[in-house]
Amino acid sequence: MNKYHLILGKILSHGQVQTNKKGHIRYLLNEQLILTPADLLDIFEGHGIARRKLKDELRLFMQGERDVEKYREAGISWWDYCGRTLVNSYPTYMEKLPPLIDKINAEKRSSKNYVLFLGATGVESNQAPCLSLVQFQISNGQLVLSAYQRSSDANLGLPADIYHLYLMTRQIELPLHSITLNLGNVHIYESNEEKTRALLAGEENIKFDLNV
Repeated sequence: MNKYHLILGKILSHGQVQTNKKGHIRYLLNEQLILTPADLLDIFEGHGIARRKLKDELRLFMQGERDVEKYREAGISWWDYCGRTLVNSYPTYMEKLPPLIDKINAEKRSSKNYVLFLGATGVESNQAPCLSLVQFQISNGQLVLSAYQRSSDANLGLPADIYHLYLMTRQIELPLHSITLNLGNVHIYESNEEKTRALLAGEENIKFDLNV
């Protein structure tokens, strides 16, 4: 199994169960995924990911686009539940990413930590980013990316965030050493447990439920 599928299996076999307003979830706390380029290739080849839609989504995020209709025009419908606009959500913070990437490419300073912080506290939001911080560091001429995710839907959110982070690294003019995700809470909703078992058993074209 690739490292992403391994963490799915770990949640199913070792996860604790809790109930919140979205129902029952099986979860693990403070997990870490360290992904080399070979690991990423393994995940992308062995797990279905909506690459085009996620690429378009990140592009709209980086443009600061908050109108949900613009996402729907790009074939992205999973934001419809938020209403007309994404308030204090990913576009609010991701629009700071292009100048940060330009700065990294211009400086390439190994002595500096370049940080994108998502999700200031105390501000009204209809969908606070689950990805909270992305840090770009340079070591021995290679890019080391670290990210903290406060809450991660292992079936839908986690593979999307892995791919978004990979797309970010592709914009940095340095070879990638690794992507490390620190997952504060990574979970599987009860409604997706059997589908996850089917996925790990080798079934294809599994469709997971969006829990909002």
